[in-house]
Amino acid sequence: MSTRRTFLTQAGLIGAGMLLAPKFSSAKITGKVGLQLYTLREELPKDVKGVIAKIAAAGYKEVETFGYSKEHGFWGLSATEFSALLKKHGLTSPSGHYGMDALLAEGKLGEIDEAIEAARILGQQYIVMPYVDEKFRKTAADLKNIATKLNLAAKRVEKAGLKMGYHNHNFEFEKVDGVMLYDILLKETHADLVHFEMDIYWVVRSGQDPVKWLEAYPGRFTMVHVKDMDKQNHDLNTEVGKGTIDFKSIFKHTQKAGVRHYIVEQENFKIDPFVSITQSSKYLRSLLA
Repeated sequence: MSTRRTFLTQAGLIGAGMLLAPKFSSAKITGKVGLQLYTLREELPKDVKGVIAKIAAAGYKEVETFGYSKEHGFWGLSATEFSALLKKHGLTSPSGHYGMDALLAEGKLGEIDEAIEAARILGQQYIVMPYVDEKFRKTAADLKNIATKLNLAAKRVEKAGLKMGYHNHNFEFEKVDGVMLYDILLKETHADLVHFEMDIYWVVRSGQDPVKWLEAYPGRFTMVHVKDMDKQNHDLNTEVGKGTIDFKSIFKHTQKAGVRHYIVEQENFKIDPFVSITQSSKYLRSLLA
């Protein structure tokens, strides 16, 4: 996950414009509102217990984890201790982002087994590959190898009674040797084993339409990252509902596509982070009410 800290400054794509979506009859959109803890990566190491309490107070019911290691757990708390902390504040964790470089490099499953152990303790359903380092995606053969390794991990995860997930940035939509990683992953991973967590901001930032992907692959997307795009600077995020992304239109398609978890993530702030996540929670809950 450390690479994500610098990813915004490395990305140089032109920001996408407003989304255009067809009008649909109004229907109730249901789903659970969560927060990716990477949003508060600066605050968590200082006071993990206080931060979790503030997340619950901001109206979230779920959190998505990141940064787990068997040695250090979650910010100094073991998986068991962290699970108890979440329960104390009425929070659940449907998914977690776990590092998988050894899997991609050598096909080793040690990281997956550690993720499975933590996920079981936390009651998580999804073990998510959060990022693919550039060194693993230089050729078309590399891209196919990522799909192969995802399938390998997914079979291990399935045996544990859990599900494998994949979270995108925008490099998945860049062509390498004439092929696109997102196409390969959706077509060559097992549809019943590998689920996708669409980061809507990065899809839009890449110039793609999230609705087209949701409609093309119904049932593959079970989670979305809800991250808005700053109106002045598309490289930056802003509070959900204050930026350029038309979530209301997109969400008319998420229910049918199979999305059940709506997870706020914000990678940079212009205001206090806790004020920010509270505003995003309020807006997102209003859309899902």
